[in-house]
Order: sequence, then C-alpha cells, then structure tokens
Amino acid sequence: MTKLLLAAAALSLAISTPLAAREITHAMGVTEVPDAPKRVAILTNEGTEALLHLGVVPVGAAQSWAGDPFYPHIADQLTDTVSLGTETAINLEVLAALEPDLIIGTKVRQEQVYEQLSAIAPTVLSETIGSEWLENYAFYGEVLDLGEEARAKVDAFKARAAELGAAIGDGTEEEISLVRFAPGRTRIYSDHSFPGVVLDLVGFARPALQQSEETFVQIGKERIPEMGGDRIFYFAPDDDPAESVANLDEWLNDPLFLQLEAVKNGKVSRVEELAWNLGGGIYSAYMMLDDIAEIYGVSLPPQAQ
Repeated sequence: MTKLLLAAAALSLAISTPLAAREITHAMGVTEVPDAPKRVAILTNEGTEALLHLGVVPVGAAQSWAGDPFYPHIADQLTDTVSLGTETAINLEVLAALEPDLIIGTKVRQEQVYEQLSAIAPTVLSETIGSEWLENYAFYGEVLDLGEEARAKVDAFKARAAELGAAIGDGTEEEISLVRFAPGRTRIYSDHSFPGVVLDLVGFARPALQQSEETFVQIGKERIPEMGGDRIFYFAPDDDPAESVANLDEWLNDPLFLQLEAVKNGKVSRVEELAWNLGGGIYSAYMMLDDIAEIYGVSLPPQAQ
C-alpha cells in the first residue's frame, strides 16, 4: 500500500511540478521548491513553531512529544493540521495522502527516509535541530520565500533577549546551571542546546563544565557537583507521573545536591519542560524569556511575537 501511494505521489509530482521554482541548498543537496507553496508538511516540532510564527499553517506536522497531538500553546492554530506521527516515525502513507507541495524536515531525524519523502514532494532538510533553532528559523523562511520576514523576526527575538538581559543587569553575571531530571535520564545541558542558546542571548554566564559542543551530558548521582553554578534552573516531566516525582525528590534531597552553593543560597528554580526543552522553537523561546523575567522579578513592555 505504501509503495502504491508513493508511486502515485511521485507521478503526480512529475506532471504537476510548479512552473515557478527556486533552488534551495540544504543538508541533503539541492532541491527545487515552489515559489509559493500552498500545502507544506513539517516534520519537526521546532519547525512547526517556526511555520506558525511566519503565518504558515502546515497541512501536516509531526506530533508534539507530549501533546494530543499538539502542544497546548500551538494547538488552536493547528485544528486543520493532520498529525504525521513523531519526528522519528513519520507516517509516510498519511503524508502522501495529504498531497503536499513541499516537505520540510531535518537530517538528524529523517535522513533514512529522505528518498521516500522526495518521492512524495520536494523535500528540504536542515542539518540538525536544538542549538541551531534560530539558524533553522531563518532557513525555513528562505525555503518558504519569506526570508526577509524571517530574518527580521530572528533579529526581533535577539533584541528582546538582549532587552531582558539589560533589565536583569548584574544578575546576568550569575553562572546558570541547567539540569533535567527524569527517571534514568538526568542530564546537564550545555550552552550548545536549545535553552543554552536562549540563556546566551540574554547574556548569562555558564559554568565552565557546561560550555561544550555536546548538547548535554547524562550523569549519575556521583556527578552532582557538576551541577554547580550560582543559580540552577531545572526541569522535569511537566505531567508529574508518580515515578518522575519520586525520582525528582530523590535527586533534590541527595546530600551532594543539598551541598551545592545555589541550593544553600535558595537560588534553585523549577521551570517548565515544555518551554525549556520539548518545544524547541520560537514560541517556546519567548516563553523562556517570560519565565526568566518572572524569576528575576523584572518586567518588559509588551511586544508582539
């Protein structure tokens, strides 16, 4: 069934290729894409946020990691969008049935199915996701023929982050430690992660051990001292299942954790995992800025996002 759908989609693509097209260089090569795509499918969570922020509602999108099927903060914009499965398990039959005229994804997730995707519609892939989210936002804008608008919105976010940093003032000199607690997966996040990039744009310092090309390091309790910083932001599963609650309590009450200077100084804050980790896109990044402003007790003038 899948082969028939893909073959039909390829035939349809061959006889209905848009007259006006542009060449886009991407992680898998060069692809001709329509100048004004009407039916865009997006295969990453960060990409879904980017498209919506640029005013493009996708016909199909990868479902959110913890949504039904999309995160609450974007669900009302996706009422007519079909869930395509997770980033790592895109349903090709459902995708083909939507007859998209453009597919956008990422090599780190969809490299193995790139040929099948390209048989359905012109497909472009970013290299990776996470720390590259702002670069990807600008890239998606170029792919959608909205490059100028995308660059302006990237600049607007950077300006907002800098504005927040200026409002916080000397507080940005604090070294921020960033930790995720989950059963069997406690991680310390580096400056080369989605939240790490946002913290950097605000102007925060980071502990030397958290300045790394690796997105995160997974640790056991013996490495709790590596969580050290002037202030700790941490996140855990937002729905608080019993297993997660027990795991979090165990870590937060470990003697090594209680000896950290940030803990003794009362500078430990829990933040939402959705905004700080799962969402990975521009709406989530603005949510991060709001969280930071609240933690530091500063306010900024309202700004259109």
